[in-house]
Amino acid sequence: MIVGVVYVAVSVYWGLGGTWLLDTIGGSLEKQARAGHTGVMLAVWVAVVAKASAAVLPVIAPRAGSEQTSDRVLRTLAWAAAAILTVYGLVQTTAGLLVQAGVIHTSATADHRALAWHAYLWDPWFLIWGLLIAAALLRGQDRRRSITAVARRSGQGAGRSV
Repeated sequence: MIVGVVYVAVSVYWGLGGTWLLDTIGGSLEKQARAGHTGVMLAVWVAVVAKASAAVLPVIAPRAGSEQTSDRVLRTLAWAAAAILTVYGLVQTTAGLLVQAGVIHTSATADHRALAWHAYLWDPWFLIWGLLIAAALLRGQDRRRSITAVARRSGQGAGRSV
């Protein structure tokens, strides 16, 4: 959750007009954000909501021990967030590292500073975040299995007389 909340904080900062590290996203997106372009600012706030949801889901979902529909939906959404963040982070990080290694060539006008920040921070952050969500969900499944196993064992012996 902390990894996600810190990422949310960066987006909130940019959404409120902050410019620190804005040059690390690069391109026209950076220019439009600096200009306070309405569409970009709306996209930033949509990202804040999406990131905040993804940050909270792994905390809520593993605690969802029942088989109620709402609990299954939370777990499904959390797994979807883990998959999306992991795949996105893996693909983007791989591409970024290949650019940094010179395997993939960029145009002469490419923003090399932004490309480096994406390869070494922004995109791996998504990858790590996705993997941490998956780990939390797996840990929650193990915890539910243990609780279910203990309940079954204690229930089996409850009706016997000695």
